[in-house]
Amino acid sequence: MICYDRGMVTKKDYIEYLISTPINYTCTNLADHLDEVSHDAVNDYLHREKLTARHLWEQVDPLLKDSPDAYLIVDDSVQAKKYARKMEMVKRQWSGNEGGLVDGIGVVNLVHSDGEDYLPVDFRIYAKEMDGKTKNDHFREMLTQAVHEKGLQAKTILFDSWYASWENLKRVHQLDRVFFTTLKSNRLVSVLKDDGYKHLDEIDWTDERLQNGVMVKLKKVPFLVRLFKIVAPNGGIDWVITNSDASLSADDVQNENAVRWQVEQLHRELKQLTGIEKCQCRKQRPQRNHIACCYQAWLAIKTKADAVGKTLYALVGDLLYEYLRAELRDPRIPALENA
Repeated sequence: MICYDRGMVTKKDYIEYLISTPINYTCTNLADHLDEVSHDAVNDYLHREKLTARHLWEQVDPLLKDSPDAYLIVDDSVQAKKYARKMEMVKRQWSGNEGGLVDGIGVVNLVHSDGEDYLPVDFRIYAKEMDGKTKNDHFREMLTQAVHEKGLQAKTILFDSWYASWENLKRVHQLDRVFFTTLKSNRLVSVLKDDGYKHLDEIDWTDERLQNGVMVKLKKVPFLVRLFKIVAPNGGIDWVITNSDASLSADDVQNENAVRWQVEQLHRELKQLTGIEKCQCRKQRPQRNHIACCYQAWLAIKTKADAVGKTLYALVGDLLYEYLRAELRDPRIPALENA
């Protein structure tokens, strides 16, 4: 048994540390800067607690501007652990941010958006070797809980081609929600009942179909979806499908699908402002607790930034403003006389 000769660390302490520290996110650094707290006390806190996405939801719930016009966005992010050695939950996986395979911890996020403002409402750590669940399992569970347990009214669900499996499309449809998602270019669809399945680029894309889409059948999906071919100015193509029965144009679909990129902004802010990738603990429990605290740190920054009318980056940058001004007025490490 370890005997601690200094004080205990609270969740509030740890979250405020994540917000305030500019670079170093280690237990040792926190202990060095928090009065009467040892490294062992910080380490004990991260091993002792069992923080989950429920704690985040309790804080987010009162802040949501939820309505049937709102969106739910699903996407995953990899917390890179480039120098990890025998760190639990770290596995080789694809990272869009890195543009290739990296060693890291995967997190699946569920984000609520009113079209302008966005807030995370759930997250799941991808650790199939521990809980047996795939990212698609987490996708379906989070959406089901969002509707049936959290009571969210948001009707539109946005996600990318990774989550466009027939099981996921069926689940969204069963929840009486509308999805907009992309398909991989090798996906097979049927336009006419007796025409068989074909690749997306084999469809006859008339001007009318480019403008209004075309109804297609996907394998194992028991309902028709409307397929759009969205061509970017640089020539890139997004194949977007929806189960919406509304009259939609290609421009409407682009606008709906564009909201999905808010989750990418959340991913960047978590990594750049909270140190979500920086925990060096080897065991899975402190890693989980660190990640959970990072979401609450992000929420604290977001709430304060909204209150004072600043961006999250400007608000965090202000923490070092007075320090830099003081150093420039009276440097503790002055330049040499002949500089």
